[in-house]
Amino acid sequence: MVSSSKNKPFDTLATALPDAEGYIVAYSGGVDSHVLLHVLSEQREALRAPLMAVHVDHGIQSQSGEWRAHCERICRQLKVPFHALQTNGAAAPGESPEAAARHARYQVLADWLPEGTVLLSAQHRDDQAETLLLQLFRGAGPRGLSAMPANTSLGRGRLLRPFLDTTRAEILAWAQAHDLDWIEDPSNADTRYDRNLLRHTVLPALQQRWPGLSTALARAASHQSEQAALADALAGMDLSSCGSESGNHLVQAALVRLEPARQRNLLRFWIRQQGFAMPSRAVLEHIRTEMLYSRDDAQPMVRWGDAELRRFRGELCLMPTMPAHDPTRCIHWDLQNSLTLDAAGGVLVAKPVTGRGLHLPNGSAKVEVRFRRGGESLRLPGASHHRTLKNLLQERGVPDWERERLPLLYTGKTLVAVPGIAVCEGFQAQPGQTGFSLAWSRLEFTGHGEF
Repeated sequence: MVSSSKNKPFDTLATALPDAEGYIVAYSGGVDSHVLLHVLSEQREALRAPLMAVHVDHGIQSQSGEWRAHCERICRQLKVPFHALQTNGAAAPGESPEAAARHARYQVLADWLPEGTVLLSAQHRDDQAETLLLQLFRGAGPRGLSAMPANTSLGRGRLLRPFLDTTRAEILAWAQAHDLDWIEDPSNADTRYDRNLLRHTVLPALQQRWPGLSTALARAASHQSEQAALADALAGMDLSSCGSESGNHLVQAALVRLEPARQRNLLRFWIRQQGFAMPSRAVLEHIRTEMLYSRDDAQPMVRWGDAELRRFRGELCLMPTMPAHDPTRCIHWDLQNSLTLDAAGGVLVAKPVTGRGLHLPNGSAKVEVRFRRGGESLRLPGASHHRTLKNLLQERGVPDWERERLPLLYTGKTLVAVPGIAVCEGFQAQPGQTGFSLAWSRLEFTGHGEF
């Protein structure tokens, strides 16, 4: 019989979990996740939803197939449903192997996680201490130094770390007392990896001098989490005064009125809100100087990772990096199915309507999609003369970088429509006629208009 002292960190685990559609243990097969799965399987009658396990195979280690089989066998023994996911956790050139595997793991889990479920991960207090030190050595701010949150959103569900107040020693004691069979990943002993160096060399030396170090570092992470929350609250207030009417952009003139620390805080908050990787401190300073203080007629652009930031008419616009674009392309389109234009960065959609939209003569439903090459002109509905497309796009507030990627619809040599902008004179459906309502997903400033 296991003593109550050994049970203490775990005996109320199931009842402490929030309501959910299901509880899913992220099960690697290592001792930490095995203990988490074992504890919850023993307490499953106290759970308010079904329990299952999910295993991520990164495909990096030669034994990964054996580990997956081990996890599936343990789940059969515990009568816990098992699901395995496959991902490529290999690091790109210059990328940390640990970071690459972690990113791949969380991405595949976020994509798979069923709606309303809770994913339970077994990181503990010692992991939290290691994470804080790693972030400190990288020069992270309060958000990075707050280390791992105990409860956060993930995909369509939530991610919980119920062991963050539990030590590695307590977990190992439980595993040994219950004679559990777990996997030992040989790479965990390789001190070429930063976390392993901390775990096996640095932290033991520090803990000899300061025995309560892990607890102190966990407390420091909690303090930093509070500071990060306060910084976010301030950024939220600044966003309300610096955000554009559309809500997706920042107004340069309002940002300039903030002191530099608040500018940086708001920029970080805004970038994170839109789902992009955080720029380095150097890149963030480049953003401030280029976007806020360059001359009005400049067209600044700052790129990092998969994001690029531009300025147009006094507003900062954040977007995915645009791929290379060939303006000489000509694409035939039957208007029946949506047309994805990867290089142009958007999707064309045509919906059949009556009495409005694009109507082609002789019942045709085929057009050619081309792009701006300069000198295009068109006649707007009801207008008596042509005007240049360049001036029209300027008038409609289409950003410079969007204009060359804006799809143009032609029949022969005639421009008949600019999706999201206008259908040309002579090509509008009349009352009772079938037309096509056109939408182009890329246009930010003018909305996703239909014509």
